[in-house]
Amino acid sequence: MDLLFLGTGAGIPAKLRNVTSIALKMLEERKTIWLFDCGEATQHQILHTSLKPRKIEKIFITHLHGDHIYGLPGLLGSRSFQAGHSELTVYGPKGIKEYIDVSLKVSETHLQYPLVIEEFKEGIVFEDDQFVVEAAVLEHGIHSFGYRITEKDRKGTLDVDKLRNDGIMPGPIYAKLKSGETVQLEDGRIINGNDYVGPDQKGKIITILGDTRYCENARNLAQNADVLVHEATFSAENEELAFDYFHSTTKQAATIASEANVRTLCLTHISSRYGKDDWPQLVKEAEKVFPNSLIAHDFMEIKIK
Repeated sequence: MDLLFLGTGAGIPAKLRNVTSIALKMLEERKTIWLFDCGEATQHQILHTSLKPRKIEKIFITHLHGDHIYGLPGLLGSRSFQAGHSELTVYGPKGIKEYIDVSLKVSETHLQYPLVIEEFKEGIVFEDDQFVVEAAVLEHGIHSFGYRITEKDRKGTLDVDKLRNDGIMPGPIYAKLKSGETVQLEDGRIINGNDYVGPDQKGKIITILGDTRYCENARNLAQNADVLVHEATFSAENEELAFDYFHSTTKQAATIASEANVRTLCLTHISSRYGKDDWPQLVKEAEKVFPNSLIAHDFMEIKIK
């Protein structure tokens, strides 16, 4: 699993930072990509990457401010011309369905694939045998959500070397043993699959927050996450300004990371008032509170270990 930042700026596009969009690449786990927010020109950003829009399976919208949704109609329409035929689901707060429906209707855009739009309030918004996605309301000027993506624990790997050493050669029996079954061999031995399977592999946890002030739900969603993506629109010295505009500072994002016991913090949604020369200082502000802090930039990719 990898996180690819397609846009890391706040409010309006800038020369060095496009507006918000993040791709969660799960090409090994489920051969798909999940997108979180889709700001203006997201599909242009995708052109500079190896991402294929037809691989996008789900799009999760944090809130309905323009810098998080203005790229959505264009991307949905273009996907039809890029061999995108599989179903795509868009999740978001109340209003996202009307926005998409009107945009596609007025522009007479006809999709060549099934589009599902799911509006939600809070709680579990998606679950299957691999992942659970939970959402909670943050503290912003309009309803803004944070997402917690939890990969379910996977069964441990089969110890093939141990099986061979015990004279058990590869075959259909390996599948039964991996599932923990007890089987009888041709020589009469009865063996338990659990004796040949390693411990369960702990699933990863990724938390991606929409725009927010410092708040309790941000901390709850981030608890023990492997990666926390938290907005840091303002520098530490502008805490009052951040509060007035319903945003967070670098220090506040780092405080959430520290309190929630996360492994890595990625700062994003950086105001264009901070030029490239200011970015190292923004990281230092976060590192004083939470040492393992990074500042995201467009096209930065991190592997979730």
